[in-house]
Amino acid sequence: MSPIFEFLFGQYSGYDTLDIALEIIAVIFGFFSVWFSKENNILVFPTGMISTAIFVYLLLKWTLLGDMMINAYYFIMSVYGWYIWTRKVDESHVTPISVATKKEHFYSIFIFIATVIFVFVVYQAFDKWNNWTAYVDAFTTGVFFVGMWLMAKRKTENWIYWIIGDIISIPLYFYKGFTFTSIQYLIFTFVAVFGYLAWKKHLNKPEPTGIIA
Repeated sequence: MSPIFEFLFGQYSGYDTLDIALEIIAVIFGFFSVWFSKENNILVFPTGMISTAIFVYLLLKWTLLGDMMINAYYFIMSVYGWYIWTRKVDESHVTPISVATKKEHFYSIFIFIATVIFVFVVYQAFDKWNNWTAYVDAFTTGVFFVGMWLMAKRKTENWIYWIIGDIISIPLYFYKGFTFTSIQYLIFTFVAVFGYLAWKKHLNKPEPTGIIA
């Protein structure tokens, strides 16, 4: 085994083959979900739900509670976002892309702080404050919770939160031993940048009903 391969994937030597396969499948569907989000396509939600459901199972098995809660929240918010994106604003158009209001920025701050406090309580209860990654987990969980909420609301600012969280998650997941997931977040970072630029072009343009593409 080459030193580079060992460095990148050596941590998988003790993993179940099924778990490795599930992680790869979750990463693939996660990529499709982010890509569909960039394309302003409603398929962002079903593909995202498949990815997050798999990750909830894997992360719970690996006792990564913060990451597991992120994905469980993603799944729930995907259901909410699916409804928002298909909600009609008139007979022929659904909710358009827009910028967050001052009230929504306030809610974003509230969601971030509440999430960090919640993660702190959970980690405290399960005695998980045993590594510096726990503190980073608490921060990224707050960032991603806000990003997912804003995406469900179809606000352009969601991409800013995704970019911040993705950049932090690249080395974090590699350090934790999940190379495929780390690579996923590297790809997500680039897609999120293009997603932000693409959504800016769609600002406040009414979306036709039906499949959004």
